[in-house]
Amino acid sequence: MSLEEARVLVLGAGFSGRAIARLLAGQGAQVTGTSRTAEKAALLQNDGVRPVVYSGGITPALEVELKETTHLIVSIAPDETGDAVLNDLRAAGLSKLPRLQGISYLSTVGVYGDHGGAWVDETTECQPTSRRSHQRLAAEIGWQRFADEASAALTILRLSGIYGPGRNAFVNLQNGTAKRIVKPGQIFNRIHVDDIAGAAAHLITAGQHGIFNVTDSEPAPPQDVVTLAASLMGVEPPPQIPYDEAQMTPMARSFYAETKRVSNARLLNTGYRMRYPSYREALRSIWDSGRWQ
Repeated sequence: MSLEEARVLVLGAGFSGRAIARLLAGQGAQVTGTSRTAEKAALLQNDGVRPVVYSGGITPALEVELKETTHLIVSIAPDETGDAVLNDLRAAGLSKLPRLQGISYLSTVGVYGDHGGAWVDETTECQPTSRRSHQRLAAEIGWQRFADEASAALTILRLSGIYGPGRNAFVNLQNGTAKRIVKPGQIFNRIHVDDIAGAAAHLITAGQHGIFNVTDSEPAPPQDVVTLAASLMGVEPPPQIPYDEAQMTPMARSFYAETKRVSNARLLNTGYRMRYPSYREALRSIWDSGRWQ
């Protein structure tokens, strides 16, 4: 099926979901996106995306969209009650959607857990440590079960740290929240939101299914990203703070509890080429565009 024939529904058209919806609409697909409020949903029209409100429970309008959907993209996080979308679909008796061919589920590389800085790929055993990552892994399993029952192909996109216009180190430097916390051996991968959209669209058009790490090609210490952003802005970077002395929220500290290098080789082997192979190209592009805020 060509994109022009596709009916795509993006459940959760927020930072990443909206970028995917915008790109697919621009490539000729008929795209519907959901937001939690009518005000946010209306913004999707600027991207050529049909808006629908979804704040829990399957409304008649959303049920109509679901029954016409050929490709479902899910960008809504699970919580303590499980995956809300799966729960709502089953409660509405929508375990089988008549036109559904494929599902793309946006997950996280956090499902791999801590690997002490070693490389991981899609064959690595998942050993999540945080509650959020346990919930994501359970959601992946739930979506695989749903896809099997619906006779649809499932693609799981495991994302690393997401950034882009409006969500980046420049914004943090401007508002004074940027920190250069140094923990020896700590290293992260990242992914620009445009590459999330690009990879999602590519995998759909290429008919690729399974699990893919959607991440950049250069894992790096977090303080290096802040240093480069400060240099591009022409400002002094914040002082380096040893990890043991840093004041952080429990959420922030949880990110430092794991370290790994995540391979994107499987994604690249499908023919996808990263728009931003590392944070270096991405930060320079964001700054030069003037769209960093």
